[in-house]
Amino acid sequence: MSFAQRLHKHRISKAMSLQEVADAIGISKAHVWNLEKGLSDNPSIELVVKLAELFRVGVADLIGENPGNPDESPEMVALYRDLKKLDGSDRETIRVLMERLREARGKLD
Repeated sequence: MSFAQRLHKHRISKAMSLQEVADAIGISKAHVWNLEKGLSDNPSIELVVKLAELFRVGVADLIGENPGNPDESPEMVALYRDLKKLDGSDRETIRVLMERLREARGKLD
């Protein structure tokens, strides 16, 4: 589930309008709509924190980086669990590998 989908889900579950969310966190209704539609990329951490506080959820849950979330795929949870068992040097190797994969993917796009 994307950030946009999670944001929409939380807004609907709280029965809030786009305008109510916008007013509560100090942004425009259009910006909330753009966030929900995935048209606004990379919101600031300050904005994400305000949204998480408004919906009373963790930032990790809102952005989709919480391996303990029941919506997370079992494969991702297992990968996270395996990653936690690695020492710092091995985690750094994985981080570098991921960075190189992102770079390679960017060159192909």
